[in-house]
Amino acid sequence: MEKKIMLTPLELKVMDILWKLERAYIKDILAHWPEASKPAYNTVSTIVRILQDKKKYIGHMEKGRSHQYYPLVSKESYQQDFLENAVEKVFSGSVQSLLSALIEQENMTDAELEELKKLLDR
Repeated sequence: MEKKIMLTPLELKVMDILWKLERAYIKDILAHWPEASKPAYNTVSTIVRILQDKKKYIGHMEKGRSHQYYPLVSKESYQQDFLENAVEKVFSGSVQSLLSALIEQENMTDAELEELKKLLDR
């Protein structure tokens, strides 16, 4: 799979909604917006067009004069690309540096550390 362009925070919110709903119109995306303060309809429509036409993250089906959108990239695939990008660009290609940074986070619980140990043991 070709490397995908990383998403902006606003694009990621739209994708999170599409990943949950699987298919949605712009009005559905706005109805499921995670914050009380929602962007304008035209703003979301523009983001959706960018995700579809330029970044190739979503597709659409025509339903009358409307478009119903759906993800072309799975959340898991995006997460994998994101991590690979982070390791390469932020941690100079070192997975060990990434793990060290995660472990040194003060907000990591004992249960999370234990789960990470189990993953590393595999």
